[in-house]
Amino acid sequence: MQREVREQAKRKFIEFLEKKDLRITNQRRVIIDTVFDTEEHFTADQLLEWARKRDSSVSRATVYRTLPLLTESNLVHEMDFGKPYKFYDPNYSDSPNHNHLICEDCEKIVEFDSDRIEQIENEIGQKLGFTVKSQNLQLTAACDTLKRSGACDKKTCS
Repeated sequence: MQREVREQAKRKFIEFLEKKDLRITNQRRVIIDTVFDTEEHFTADQLLEWARKRDSSVSRATVYRTLPLLTESNLVHEMDFGKPYKFYDPNYSDSPNHNHLICEDCEKIVEFDSDRIEQIENEIGQKLGFTVKSQNLQLTAACDTLKRSGACDKKTCS
């Protein structure tokens, strides 16, 4: 099922590009495949690295021109965690109302859903006379691995 959702997101993005009369180059297709073949959150530099593993001709410029289009299409969500770079969420089109827990130490991002948060949204909306369309909750945390061992390596933090 997840694969089907990802393929549908790819098709929607290609349709989005076609409506904007933008070319679907081989480099852009590699970027699209890379974005929608992962469930991991990523930075522009990570996307470039992953895309170049598939096709070494993918340019930094094409990655940086494609990311705003991905976010404009509402298929990928740009997230600002106060770093000098943004993170991108490729799961946004599947689940636009999920939440994020971000480790300040290793930058690991964990997605979660919460029935209680949904209840709070509904309560606030009803009290104020609105229907909540979307929400974005980001929690920042410290790594328990760092607390326990005194070191946190991004690859081993869990």
